[in-house]
Amino acid sequence: MPFDNSTATATAIGMQIAQKTLDKRKVALAKRAAVIAAHPRKMRVEMQITSAVAPPVASTLHTIGYLVAGGDSWFDYPFHDVLTLLHDEHGYNVESTAHAGESIEHMAYAGGQSDGIQRCLETVAARGVAPLAVLLSGGGDDMAGKEFGMLLNNATSGSSGWNEEIIDGLIEQRISLAYKTFIAAINQLCATTVGKTIPIIVHGYDYPVPDGRGVLGGWWILPGPWLKPGFDEKLYTALPANIGLMQRIIDKFNAMLTTLPAAFPNVHYLDLRGTLSTVLTGDAYKQVWGNELHPTEDGFSLVAAKFSAVLDTF
Repeated sequence: MPFDNSTATATAIGMQIAQKTLDKRKVALAKRAAVIAAHPRKMRVEMQITSAVAPPVASTLHTIGYLVAGGDSWFDYPFHDVLTLLHDEHGYNVESTAHAGESIEHMAYAGGQSDGIQRCLETVAARGVAPLAVLLSGGGDDMAGKEFGMLLNNATSGSSGWNEEIIDGLIEQRISLAYKTFIAAINQLCATTVGKTIPIIVHGYDYPVPDGRGVLGGWWILPGPWLKPGFDEKLYTALPANIGLMQRIIDKFNAMLTTLPAAFPNVHYLDLRGTLSTVLTGDAYKQVWGNELHPTEDGFSLVAAKFSAVLDTF
Protein backbone atom coordinates (compact mmCIF):
# COMPACT_ATOMS: atom_id res chain seq x y z
CA MET A 1 0.00 0.00 0.00
CA PRO A 2 1.47 3.42 -0.93
CA PHE A 3 2.19 5.82 1.91
CA ASP A 4 -0.49 8.51 2.17
CA ASN A 5 1.25 11.73 3.21
CA SER A 6 -1.49 14.09 2.08
CA THR A 7 -2.43 17.12 4.12
CA ALA A 8 -6.10 16.16 3.80
CA THR A 9 -5.49 12.77 5.41
CA ALA A 10 -3.43 14.29 8.22
CA THR A 11 -6.02 16.98 8.81
CA ALA A 12 -8.83 14.42 9.03
CA ILE A 13 -6.87 12.33 11.52
CA GLY A 14 -5.88 15.42 13.50
CA MET A 15 -9.48 16.62 13.74
CA GLN A 16 -10.57 13.18 14.96
CA ILE A 17 -7.88 13.31 17.65
CA ALA A 18 -8.95 16.84 18.59
CA GLN A 19 -12.59 15.77 18.90
CA LYS A 20 -11.65 12.86 21.15
CA THR A 21 -9.67 15.30 23.29
CA LEU A 22 -12.56 17.77 23.45
CA ASP A 23 -15.03 15.03 24.37
CA LYS A 24 -12.71 13.80 27.12
CA ARG A 25 -12.19 17.32 28.47
CA LYS A 26 -15.94 18.03 28.42
CA VAL A 27 -16.53 15.12 30.79
CA ALA A 28 -13.60 16.12 33.00
CA LEU A 29 -14.69 19.77 33.20
CA ALA A 30 -18.25 18.78 34.07
CA LYS A 31 -16.93 16.69 36.97
CA ARG A 32 -14.70 19.57 38.07
CA ALA A 33 -17.58 22.05 37.95
CA ALA A 34 -19.80 19.74 40.01
CA VAL A 35 -17.11 19.26 42.66
CA ILE A 36 -16.51 23.02 42.93
CA ALA A 37 -20.24 23.80 43.11
CA ALA A 38 -20.74 21.33 45.96
CA HIS A 39 -17.63 22.28 47.95
CA PRO A 40 -18.20 24.51 51.01
CA ARG A 41 -14.84 26.19 50.57
CA LYS A 42 -15.25 27.29 46.94
CA MET A 43 -13.92 30.78 46.30
CA ARG A 44 -13.58 33.45 43.68
CA VAL A 45 -9.90 34.18 43.28
CA GLU A 46 -8.93 37.81 42.70
CA MET A 47 -5.65 38.66 41.03
CA GLN A 48 -3.63 39.43 44.16
CA ILE A 49 -0.26 37.73 44.29
CA THR A 50 1.89 37.60 47.43
CA SER A 51 5.27 36.04 48.00
CA ALA A 52 7.44 35.13 50.96
CA VAL A 53 10.45 36.63 49.19
CA ALA A 54 8.93 39.73 47.60
CA PRO A 55 6.36 42.43 48.43
CA PRO A 56 2.77 41.97 47.24
CA VAL A 57 2.30 42.31 43.50
CA ALA A 58 -0.31 44.71 42.16
CA SER A 59 -3.57 43.12 41.03
CA THR A 60 -2.72 43.74 37.38
CA LEU A 61 -0.64 40.93 35.90
CA HIS A 62 1.90 42.38 33.48
CA THR A 63 3.01 40.20 30.58
CA ILE A 64 4.08 40.58 26.98
CA GLY A 65 1.59 37.86 26.11
CA TYR A 66 0.48 34.31 26.78
CA LEU A 67 2.00 31.37 24.94
CA VAL A 68 0.93 27.73 24.79
CA ALA A 69 3.59 25.12 24.06
CA GLY A 70 3.96 21.44 23.31
CA GLY A 71 7.07 19.53 22.47
CA ASP A 72 10.24 17.86 23.58
CA SER A 73 13.30 18.62 25.69
CA TRP A 74 14.10 21.92 23.98
CA PHE A 75 10.97 23.10 25.81
CA ASP A 76 11.43 20.85 28.86
CA TYR A 77 15.01 20.76 30.07
CA PRO A 78 16.39 20.99 33.64
CA PHE A 79 17.03 24.52 34.89
CA HIS A 80 16.90 26.25 31.50
CA ASP A 81 15.18 25.78 28.18
CA VAL A 82 13.54 27.91 25.48
CA LEU A 83 10.33 28.41 27.46
CA THR A 84 11.90 29.38 30.79
CA LEU A 85 14.01 31.97 29.00
CA LEU A 86 11.03 33.34 27.05
CA HIS A 87 9.48 33.87 30.48
CA ASP A 88 12.52 35.21 32.32
CA GLU A 89 14.27 37.19 29.60
CA HIS A 90 11.43 38.21 27.29
CA GLY A 91 8.40 38.70 29.55
CA TYR A 92 6.01 36.01 28.27
CA ASN A 93 3.73 33.80 30.32
CA VAL A 94 3.91 30.22 29.09
CA GLU A 95 1.54 27.32 29.61
CA SER A 96 3.33 24.15 28.51
CA THR A 97 2.68 20.45 28.09
CA ALA A 98 6.14 19.70 26.66
CA HIS A 99 7.83 16.51 27.80
CA ALA A 100 11.50 15.64 27.35
CA GLY A 101 12.21 12.63 25.17
CA GLU A 102 8.87 12.63 23.33
CA SER A 103 8.79 12.07 19.59
CA ILE A 104 6.53 14.06 17.26
CA GLU A 105 4.85 10.76 16.36
CA HIS A 106 3.91 10.19 19.99
CA MET A 107 2.73 13.79 20.35
CA ALA A 108 0.53 13.45 17.28
CA TYR A 109 -1.10 10.09 17.89
CA ALA A 110 -0.89 9.10 21.57
CA GLY A 111 -3.19 11.93 22.68
CA GLY A 112 -1.32 13.01 25.80
CA GLN A 113 0.04 16.24 24.41
CA SER A 114 -3.24 17.05 22.63
CA ASP A 115 -4.92 16.75 26.01
CA GLY A 116 -2.18 18.89 27.53
CA ILE A 117 -2.51 21.55 24.83
CA GLN A 118 -6.25 21.69 25.51
CA ARG A 119 -5.66 22.13 29.24
CA CYS A 120 -3.21 24.95 28.49
CA LEU A 121 -5.74 26.65 26.20
CA GLU A 122 -8.41 26.37 28.90
CA THR A 123 -6.05 27.92 31.47
CA VAL A 124 -5.30 30.89 29.22
CA ALA A 125 -8.93 31.30 28.13
CA ALA A 126 -10.01 31.36 31.79
CA ARG A 127 -8.03 34.60 32.11
CA GLY A 128 -10.17 36.13 29.38
CA VAL A 129 -7.45 36.22 26.74
CA ALA A 130 -6.27 34.18 23.77
CA PRO A 131 -2.69 32.96 23.44
CA LEU A 132 -0.43 35.01 21.20
CA ALA A 133 0.97 31.81 19.69
CA VAL A 134 1.37 28.07 20.09
CA LEU A 135 4.99 26.90 20.08
CA LEU A 136 5.80 23.40 18.88
CA SER A 137 9.13 21.56 19.18
CA GLY A 138 9.46 18.03 17.84
CA GLY A 139 11.25 15.61 15.55
CA GLY A 140 14.62 15.30 17.24
CA ASP A 141 13.64 12.24 19.24
CA ASP A 142 12.24 10.61 16.08
CA MET A 143 15.73 10.69 14.55
CA ALA A 144 18.21 10.40 17.44
CA GLY A 145 18.62 7.69 20.04
CA LYS A 146 19.02 3.91 20.15
CA GLU A 147 18.09 3.32 16.52
CA PHE A 148 20.10 6.24 15.12
CA GLY A 149 22.69 3.92 13.54
CA MET A 150 19.99 2.44 11.27
CA LEU A 151 19.93 5.72 9.35
CA LEU A 152 23.57 5.27 8.28
CA ASN A 153 25.20 2.97 5.78
CA ASN A 154 28.41 1.43 7.07
CA ALA A 155 31.42 3.67 6.47
CA THR A 156 33.30 0.83 4.80
CA SER A 157 30.40 -0.44 2.67
CA GLY A 158 31.27 1.43 -0.51
CA SER A 159 28.06 3.45 -0.07
CA SER A 160 28.90 5.47 3.02
CA GLY A 161 26.73 8.24 4.42
CA TRP A 162 23.04 8.35 5.10
CA ASN A 163 20.71 5.70 3.76
CA GLU A 164 18.65 8.10 1.68
CA GLU A 165 15.68 5.77 1.34
CA ILE A 166 15.35 5.39 5.10
CA ILE A 167 15.93 9.12 5.68
CA ASP A 168 13.25 10.08 3.16
CA GLY A 169 10.79 7.62 4.67
CA LEU A 170 11.48 8.97 8.15
CA ILE A 171 11.46 12.71 7.46
CA GLU A 172 9.37 13.19 4.32
CA GLN A 173 6.73 10.67 5.27
CA ARG A 174 6.58 9.67 8.94
CA ILE A 175 7.65 12.91 10.65
CA SER A 176 5.92 15.12 8.07
CA LEU A 177 2.60 13.34 8.51
CA ALA A 178 2.88 13.45 12.28
CA TYR A 179 3.51 17.22 12.18
CA LYS A 180 0.50 17.77 9.91
CA THR A 181 -1.72 15.63 12.11
CA PHE A 182 -0.69 17.39 15.32
CA ILE A 183 -1.03 20.85 13.76
CA ALA A 184 -4.52 20.01 12.49
CA ALA A 185 -5.48 18.84 15.98
CA ILE A 186 -4.09 22.02 17.58
CA ASN A 187 -5.96 24.21 15.09
CA GLN A 188 -9.22 22.44 15.90
CA LEU A 189 -8.63 22.78 19.65
CA CYS A 190 -7.88 26.50 19.27
CA ALA A 191 -10.95 27.09 17.12
CA THR A 192 -13.17 25.37 19.67
CA THR A 193 -11.63 26.83 22.83
CA VAL A 194 -10.67 30.40 21.90
CA GLY A 195 -12.76 30.82 18.78
CA LYS A 196 -10.02 31.59 16.31
CA THR A 197 -6.89 30.32 14.60
CA ILE A 198 -3.71 30.92 16.60
CA PRO A 199 -0.23 31.27 15.02
CA ILE A 200 1.93 28.16 15.46
CA ILE A 201 5.73 28.39 15.46
CA VAL A 202 7.78 25.31 14.51
CA HIS A 203 11.57 25.06 14.44
CA GLY A 204 14.20 22.71 13.03
CA TYR A 205 16.92 22.77 15.73
CA ASP A 206 20.53 23.67 14.94
CA TYR A 207 23.57 21.70 13.76
CA PRO A 208 24.73 19.46 16.64
CA VAL A 209 28.20 18.17 17.45
CA PRO A 210 28.06 14.34 17.93
CA ASP A 211 30.89 14.23 20.47
CA GLY A 212 29.48 11.55 22.78
CA ARG A 213 28.32 13.85 25.58
CA GLY A 214 24.98 13.19 27.24
CA VAL A 215 23.22 15.10 30.01
CA LEU A 216 26.02 15.89 32.49
CA GLY A 217 28.20 13.70 30.29
CA GLY A 218 25.64 10.90 30.19
CA TRP A 219 26.76 9.94 33.70
CA TRP A 220 25.04 6.98 35.38
CA ILE A 221 21.34 6.85 34.41
CA LEU A 222 21.14 10.31 32.83
CA PRO A 223 20.10 10.49 29.15
CA GLY A 224 22.55 10.38 26.28
CA PRO A 225 24.63 10.23 24.23
CA TRP A 226 22.21 9.91 21.32
CA LEU A 227 24.39 10.28 18.21
CA LYS A 228 27.98 9.09 18.64
CA PRO A 229 27.04 5.47 19.48
CA GLY A 230 25.35 5.21 16.07
CA PHE A 231 28.36 6.70 14.32
CA ASP A 232 30.65 4.30 16.23
CA GLU A 233 28.43 1.35 15.28
CA LYS A 234 28.80 2.17 11.58
CA LEU A 235 32.56 2.96 11.89
CA TYR A 236 32.49 6.75 11.47
CA THR A 237 35.35 8.00 13.63
CA ALA A 238 36.15 11.55 12.46
CA LEU A 239 34.21 14.18 14.41
CA PRO A 240 34.51 16.95 11.75
CA ALA A 241 33.10 14.61 9.08
CA ASN A 242 30.32 13.50 11.45
CA ILE A 243 29.39 17.14 12.04
CA GLY A 244 29.04 17.47 8.28
CA LEU A 245 26.76 14.44 8.15
CA MET A 246 24.58 15.90 10.92
CA GLN A 247 24.34 19.15 8.99
CA ARG A 248 22.94 17.26 5.99
CA ILE A 249 20.21 15.53 8.00
CA ILE A 250 19.29 18.74 9.85
CA ASP A 251 19.04 20.50 6.48
CA LYS A 252 16.67 17.77 5.22
CA PHE A 253 14.55 18.09 8.35
CA ASN A 254 14.37 21.88 7.99
CA ALA A 255 13.49 21.59 4.31
CA MET A 256 10.50 19.44 5.28
CA LEU A 257 9.38 21.99 7.87
CA THR A 258 9.46 24.80 5.29
CA THR A 259 6.60 23.05 3.46
CA LEU A 260 4.21 23.22 6.42
CA PRO A 261 3.13 26.89 6.04
CA ALA A 262 1.80 26.11 2.56
CA ALA A 263 -0.48 23.47 4.07
CA PHE A 264 -1.35 25.50 7.19
CA PRO A 265 -1.10 29.29 6.67
CA ASN A 266 -1.02 29.94 10.44
CA VAL A 267 2.24 27.98 10.77
CA HIS A 268 5.46 30.00 10.99
CA TYR A 269 8.76 28.20 10.41
CA LEU A 270 11.75 29.38 12.47
CA ASP A 271 15.20 28.61 11.05
CA LEU A 272 17.66 28.20 13.94
CA ARG A 273 20.59 26.90 11.89
CA GLY A 274 23.77 28.82 12.55
CA THR A 275 22.58 30.12 15.93
CA LEU A 276 24.94 27.84 17.88
CA SER A 277 28.61 27.33 17.13
CA THR A 278 30.09 24.06 15.87
CA VAL A 279 33.68 25.32 16.08
CA LEU A 280 35.89 22.58 17.54
CA THR A 281 39.01 24.74 18.04
CA GLY A 282 39.48 25.35 21.74
CA ASP A 283 36.16 23.54 22.36
CA ALA A 284 34.38 26.78 21.45
CA TYR A 285 31.16 24.93 20.67
CA LYS A 286 30.89 23.80 24.30
CA GLN A 287 30.03 27.36 25.30
CA VAL A 288 26.65 26.93 23.61
CA TRP A 289 26.18 23.14 23.38
CA GLY A 290 25.76 21.40 26.74
CA ASN A 291 25.73 17.98 25.10
CA GLU A 292 24.99 16.36 21.73
CA LEU A 293 21.37 17.55 21.54
CA HIS A 294 20.85 20.37 24.05
CA PRO A 295 22.24 23.89 24.30
CA THR A 296 23.77 25.37 27.43
CA GLU A 297 21.90 28.17 29.17
CA ASP A 298 23.76 30.68 26.96
CA GLY A 299 22.79 28.63 23.91
CA PHE A 300 19.16 28.42 24.91
CA SER A 301 19.21 32.17 25.47
CA LEU A 302 20.31 32.70 21.86
CA VAL A 303 17.53 30.39 20.67
CA ALA A 304 14.88 32.08 22.84
CA ALA A 305 15.87 35.46 21.42
CA LYS A 306 15.07 34.19 17.91
CA PHE A 307 11.66 32.96 19.06
CA SER A 308 11.02 36.34 20.64
CA ALA A 309 11.93 38.12 17.40
CA VAL A 310 9.27 36.12 15.55
CA LEU A 311 6.71 36.71 18.32
CA ASP A 312 7.36 40.45 18.04
CA THR A 313 5.94 40.33 14.49
CA PHE A 314 2.52 39.05 15.61
